[in-house]
Amino acid sequence: MNKTAVFDSLAEQKPDPLLELIAKFAADPRSGKVDLGVGVYRDETGRTPVMRAVKAAEHHLWETQESKSYIGPEGDPAFLRALATEVFEERHGGRLLAGIQTPGGTGALRLAAELLALDKQRKIWIGTPTWVNHRAIFAAVGLEVKTYRFFDIAKQTVLVDEMLTTLQNAAPGDAVLLQTSCHNPTGAGLSSQNWRDIAAVIAAKGLFPLFDNAYQGLGRSPVEDAAGMMSVIEAVGEAMVAVSCSKSFSLYRERTGAAYLFGDRQAPLNKGVGNLASHARTSYSMPPAHGAAIVAAILQDPSRRQAWVDELREMRVRIAEIRHAAAEAFAQFRPELAHIGSQEGMFSLLPISPENVQSLRSEHGIYMPDSGRINVAGMRVADVVSVADRVGPYLT
Repeated sequence: MNKTAVFDSLAEQKPDPLLELIAKFAADPRSGKVDLGVGVYRDETGRTPVMRAVKAAEHHLWETQESKSYIGPEGDPAFLRALATEVFEERHGGRLLAGIQTPGGTGALRLAAELLALDKQRKIWIGTPTWVNHRAIFAAVGLEVKTYRFFDIAKQTVLVDEMLTTLQNAAPGDAVLLQTSCHNPTGAGLSSQNWRDIAAVIAAKGLFPLFDNAYQGLGRSPVEDAAGMMSVIEAVGEAMVAVSCSKSFSLYRERTGAAYLFGDRQAPLNKGVGNLASHARTSYSMPPAHGAAIVAAILQDPSRRQAWVDELREMRVRIAEIRHAAAEAFAQFRPELAHIGSQEGMFSLLPISPENVQSLRSEHGIYMPDSGRINVAGMRVADVVSVADRVGPYLT
């Protein structure tokens, strides 16, 4: 009998750097170690708690849920309606929309990539630096990924002019990936005028905007965080938004998300959702139901929704407090890092070499990716100065 060697012939894959970092941190026996790597919100005790609103919603589901049957590739309609109202408000930017539930924001981005890749001539433009998984998701479906500089790490500033120049030279029909708010990995925000300029270029050039909306509500407020996105949607004919509930509902492990399509006519939107559902069917078949049921139970009940709004505000305020403390502490070593205080969300990107990151890890137990991205919510306010004092000498 002939023996196969399928597995033996596979190429060796490098472990995911961030997951590898988590394992190294867990194995470190030092009591003073600090994890600034993994992108989860932590409270002042260092925990990533289950939100009170989530606990209440789960109790409600335990009492009322009558079935664990399949929900279909498109997902839970009640979840999709409630989330759309919360994310985009009632008017939806004056556009019609249709949506499909997905396994987290990553699942939504992958379905969006599949849809965009149906046009073999289309390219997608991504500002750098960006979330490490962005390029891989779009390249995996055969899309040509083109980049432009979005952020100057040394100066801690957004390169809006470079961005606009690049987009003005993109081809009609090309896609543009934009992060709605709380940019990963830089924390850099765009002004209202910046967003208007971006919207004007996208509309004039006939580009297709795809938004990665993963942190809404952790920057300024849910409405303010979405304002730039909505200005673009109002200016263009069609758009797509990948929404993640991982951070804003602290539902990381439940893999809860959605992909929404915007346009002027319902028939093309329904066709788009049908294509997304077809890709979903051949990939994961149907999305996990529990997280979506939790979100729907929160958003459809006024008391649970208010509890969630209050908790999200608490998280946002805590992140802002850490940022202000970090801006002051890190600016002692690099004045440009005072910008940390005006950045948004969980992440900032430090000017530090991979070699110095590794030295920090081995000598001081400070863990961050080689890129220098730090999760500011990984620090307690009381520890910010101590962390800055250890990191400061290693900045480049």
